[in-house]
Amino acid sequence: MGESRRGPVKSAVPSNVVSPVRRCSRTACGRPAVATLTYVYADSTAVLGPLATYAEPHCYDLCAEHSERLTAPRGWEVVRLSDGSGPARPSGDDLEALANAVREAARPPERALEPGGPAGEPRRHLRVLRSPES
Repeated sequence: MGESRRGPVKSAVPSNVVSPVRRCSRTACGRPAVATLTYVYADSTAVLGPLATYAEPHCYDLCAEHSERLTAPRGWEVVRLSDGSGPARPSGDDLEALANAVREAARPPERALEPGGPAGEPRRHLRVLRSPES
Protein backbone atom coordinates (compact mmCIF):
# COMPACT_ATOMS: atom_id res chain seq x y z
CA MET A 1 0.00 0.00 0.00
CA GLY A 2 1.91 2.98 1.22
CA GLU A 3 3.23 4.48 4.40
CA SER A 4 2.32 7.44 6.54
CA ARG A 5 4.09 8.93 9.56
CA ARG A 6 2.12 6.53 11.76
CA GLY A 7 3.07 3.39 9.83
CA PRO A 8 1.78 1.36 6.86
CA VAL A 9 -1.55 2.45 5.36
CA LYS A 10 -4.15 -0.33 5.48
CA SER A 11 -6.97 -0.67 3.01
CA ALA A 12 -10.52 -0.69 4.39
CA VAL A 13 -11.34 -3.65 2.13
CA PRO A 14 -8.62 -6.15 1.31
CA SER A 15 -8.09 -6.39 -2.45
CA ASN A 16 -8.30 -10.19 -2.52
CA VAL A 17 -11.95 -10.08 -1.35
CA VAL A 18 -13.31 -8.28 -4.45
CA SER A 19 -16.27 -10.24 -5.79
CA PRO A 20 -16.07 -11.47 -9.39
CA VAL A 21 -19.90 -11.14 -9.60
CA ARG A 22 -21.10 -7.76 -10.80
CA ARG A 23 -23.67 -6.18 -8.51
CA CYS A 24 -26.67 -3.93 -9.13
CA SER A 25 -25.72 -0.25 -9.44
CA ARG A 26 -28.72 0.93 -7.41
CA THR A 27 -27.88 2.32 -4.00
CA ALA A 28 -28.14 -0.23 -1.16
CA CYS A 29 -28.86 -3.10 -3.55
CA GLY A 30 -26.37 -5.94 -3.42
CA ARG A 31 -28.12 -8.39 -5.74
CA PRO A 32 -26.27 -9.78 -8.76
CA ALA A 33 -26.65 -7.76 -11.97
CA VAL A 34 -28.52 -9.34 -14.90
CA ALA A 35 -28.95 -6.38 -17.27
CA THR A 36 -27.09 -3.25 -18.38
CA LEU A 37 -28.74 0.15 -18.72
CA THR A 38 -27.36 2.75 -21.11
CA TYR A 39 -28.75 6.23 -21.72
CA VAL A 40 -28.67 7.65 -25.26
CA TYR A 41 -29.09 11.33 -24.48
CA ALA A 42 -29.20 12.46 -28.13
CA ASP A 43 -32.28 10.25 -28.74
CA SER A 44 -33.85 10.62 -25.26
CA THR A 45 -33.75 6.83 -24.96
CA ALA A 46 -32.88 4.43 -22.16
CA VAL A 47 -31.64 1.10 -23.53
CA LEU A 48 -31.90 -1.92 -21.24
CA GLY A 49 -30.18 -5.02 -22.57
CA PRO A 50 -28.42 -8.18 -21.47
CA LEU A 51 -25.54 -7.81 -19.05
CA ALA A 52 -22.58 -6.31 -20.91
CA THR A 53 -19.46 -8.45 -21.17
CA TYR A 54 -17.50 -5.90 -19.12
CA ALA A 55 -18.38 -2.91 -16.97
CA GLU A 56 -18.53 0.38 -18.88
CA PRO A 57 -18.07 3.69 -17.05
CA HIS A 58 -21.29 5.26 -18.41
CA CYS A 59 -23.52 2.20 -18.11
CA TYR A 60 -25.41 0.88 -15.11
CA ASP A 61 -25.76 -2.76 -14.16
CA LEU A 62 -29.17 -3.68 -12.73
CA CYS A 63 -30.55 -6.72 -10.91
CA ALA A 64 -33.67 -8.51 -12.16
CA GLU A 65 -36.04 -6.58 -9.89
CA HIS A 66 -34.69 -3.15 -10.76
CA SER A 67 -34.53 -3.93 -14.49
CA GLU A 68 -38.20 -5.02 -14.50
CA ARG A 69 -39.34 -1.89 -12.64
CA LEU A 70 -37.26 0.52 -14.73
CA THR A 71 -39.04 3.66 -15.92
CA ALA A 72 -37.61 6.50 -17.98
CA PRO A 73 -37.98 10.24 -17.46
CA ARG A 74 -41.02 11.93 -19.02
CA GLY A 75 -40.55 12.26 -22.78
CA TRP A 76 -37.99 9.46 -22.91
CA GLU A 77 -38.44 6.02 -24.43
CA VAL A 78 -37.31 2.72 -22.88
CA VAL A 79 -35.97 0.14 -25.34
CA ARG A 80 -35.68 -3.37 -23.89
CA LEU A 81 -33.36 -5.68 -25.81
CA SER A 82 -33.88 -9.42 -25.39
CA ASP A 83 -30.88 -11.64 -24.81
CA GLY A 84 -32.61 -14.64 -26.39
CA SER A 85 -31.98 -16.92 -23.42
CA GLY A 86 -35.61 -16.99 -22.27
CA PRO A 87 -38.53 -18.43 -24.15
CA ALA A 88 -39.76 -15.98 -26.75
CA ARG A 89 -43.49 -15.41 -26.99
CA PRO A 90 -44.85 -15.92 -30.48
CA SER A 91 -46.32 -12.87 -32.15
CA GLY A 92 -49.58 -12.81 -34.11
CA ASP A 93 -47.58 -13.02 -37.35
CA ASP A 94 -45.72 -16.08 -36.08
CA LEU A 95 -48.96 -17.85 -35.18
CA GLU A 96 -50.53 -17.01 -38.54
CA ALA A 97 -47.46 -18.29 -40.41
CA LEU A 98 -47.58 -21.51 -38.39
CA ALA A 99 -51.30 -22.00 -39.15
CA ASN A 100 -50.67 -21.43 -42.87
CA ALA A 101 -47.83 -23.97 -42.85
CA VAL A 102 -50.05 -26.58 -41.16
CA ARG A 103 -52.84 -25.97 -43.70
CA GLU A 104 -50.36 -26.29 -46.57
CA ALA A 105 -48.94 -29.56 -45.18
CA ALA A 106 -52.45 -31.01 -44.76
CA ARG A 107 -53.50 -30.15 -48.32
CA PRO A 108 -53.36 -33.13 -50.73
CA PRO A 109 -50.64 -32.81 -53.37
CA GLU A 110 -51.80 -31.41 -56.69
CA ARG A 111 -51.09 -33.38 -59.83
CA ALA A 112 -49.66 -31.07 -62.42
CA LEU A 113 -49.89 -32.13 -66.00
CA GLU A 114 -47.05 -31.74 -68.38
CA PRO A 115 -47.95 -29.71 -71.46
CA GLY A 116 -48.75 -32.00 -74.37
CA GLY A 117 -48.55 -35.14 -72.21
CA PRO A 118 -51.30 -37.71 -71.73
CA ALA A 119 -54.01 -36.80 -69.21
CA GLY A 120 -53.41 -38.14 -65.71
CA GLU A 121 -49.65 -38.61 -66.14
CA PRO A 122 -47.67 -36.88 -63.41
CA ARG A 123 -45.21 -34.17 -64.35
CA ARG A 124 -41.67 -35.41 -64.52
CA HIS A 125 -38.88 -33.10 -63.50
CA LEU A 126 -35.93 -35.15 -64.69
CA ARG A 127 -35.51 -36.44 -68.22
CA VAL A 128 -32.91 -38.57 -69.91
CA LEU A 129 -31.38 -36.79 -72.89
CA ARG A 130 -29.49 -38.93 -75.32
CA SER A 131 -26.51 -37.41 -77.00
CA PRO A 132 -26.58 -37.45 -80.81
CA GLU A 133 -24.42 -40.21 -82.20
CA SER A 134 -21.49 -38.95 -84.14
